[in-house]
Amino acid sequence: TKNLIKNIQWITGNNFTVERGQQQIEEYISTWDVHISWLHWSEFLQEEELKHSKRYHYRVCWSIPTRRKPIPRATASVYFVIEISKTKPPTAPVEVFFTLESSRLIHRPEQHPFREKWLKDIIESKIILMERL
Repeated sequence: TKNLIKNIQWITGNNFTVERGQQQIEEYISTWDVHISWLHWSEFLQEEELKHSKRYHYRVCWSIPTRRKPIPRATASVYFVIEISKTKPPTAPVEVFFTLESSRLIHRPEQHPFREKWLKDIIESKIILMERL
């Protein structure tokens, strides 16, 4: 059976603000099937002006703090881009895509379900690297 792809209704270009974009990212990641022990925070990084669009870049940083280690040894970042087309009508929904730290693969919310394993893999590889150094 195919995994259900969870998505949200994304805002239109004419209703977009940086703050609303961050709220929408938070709303979207609340649909992800991740264990309750994961904590995250998000931030706006920058605005990018392109010929046919404007892109807004955000980062969501994930970790699993514990009682024994309230400051996690490593974190995993997911980078989001919200793109507003200059050629489509202003009432068109924004385009959204995200990449994981240390990966070039571009994910679109409507195309793939998020996998918690991606976050675990990033953190595990960082811990292995730190132990080798």
